[in-house]
Amino acid sequence: MRNTFGNIFTLTTYGESHGEGIGGVIDGMPAGIPIDLGFVQHELDRRRPGQSNITTARQEGDRLEVLSGLFEGKTTGCPIGFLVRNTNQHSADYENVRDLFRPSHADYTYTEKYGLRDHRGGGRSSARETISRCVGGAFAKIALQQLGISVTAYTSQVGTIALSRDYHSYDLSLAEQNAVRCPDAEAAKRMEQLILEVKSQGDTIGGIITCVIQGCPAGLGEPAFSKLHAMLGASMLSINAVKGFEYGEGFAGVGQRGSEQNDIFCNDGTGISTLTNHSGGIQGGISNGQDIYFRVLFKPVATQLRPQPTVDRFGQPATLQVRGRHDPCVLPRAVPVVEAMAAMTVLDAYLLNKTVHL
Repeated sequence: MRNTFGNIFTLTTYGESHGEGIGGVIDGMPAGIPIDLGFVQHELDRRRPGQSNITTARQEGDRLEVLSGLFEGKTTGCPIGFLVRNTNQHSADYENVRDLFRPSHADYTYTEKYGLRDHRGGGRSSARETISRCVGGAFAKIALQQLGISVTAYTSQVGTIALSRDYHSYDLSLAEQNAVRCPDAEAAKRMEQLILEVKSQGDTIGGIITCVIQGCPAGLGEPAFSKLHAMLGASMLSINAVKGFEYGEGFAGVGQRGSEQNDIFCNDGTGISTLTNHSGGIQGGISNGQDIYFRVLFKPVATQLRPQPTVDRFGQPATLQVRGRHDPCVLPRAVPVVEAMAAMTVLDAYLLNKTVHL
């Protein structure tokens, strides 16, 4: 397994859904940065289960324990070890799937790769592993704040209910004021109603999360094989249930001409800028100082509460009836995960740029 993210700023994660806990080790965090552990805990709370009636009913406190790397409230430059203990596992809920392969889960592929699998909640393949990402992302966000860089994500589509693609149309700070994490209150109500309708049918639904990075300086990204958009794409596609990534105009720009897509350079009085930002803040794989914006597509959650046909590990036909507590839509709890991965990616690219291009 590849359990370490990053080049200079790295996060190594460990733990399973129904094990003793989830944790990680952050390395490469610059020394001397004041750390507000209340902020780090807040970031964890944003992905915590049981937040509303549109998320899983699993109740986990998800209390952070920092084991190393801090002294008198500041980073020491040494590895930051942390742990979040699991406290609300219902492993018996998964006993009936011990020998069954759940459709569109990692059960079959893990078995083929490793010869065995932890059937309790998916084990290492569970989205509970994203706890470690949120902790790493919180530390990265704190470092980025020192540089004037912010990372904001929000739910922009659930099913067919979609916001305008232009993030300038919304006050993104309003996203945290509803359970869906959508900055449009009226759209958020319709999204929530749709999720509840799907939930009542024992089904699930997917959607899109938009992320905006502001204040990023020009020059980040390492062509040819570590272009900034490639680093962001890889980090987003490593998140559970992600099926697609696009930045800038993305696929919507395929119907336009080059004359419509090109970002014309200008002098805005403070330096070189562009009149438009169809490129999404990245040109030639390198940040150009404009806002970086991208969209991440999440599939409907694979776990269904309705019966499904499948096979067992011997290849014999079987019927799967899942028990337990599951999200009907992953998006509300995935918003902080997208932010976390984006923050770690940008900080890593910044530190890599300083290291390689002194």
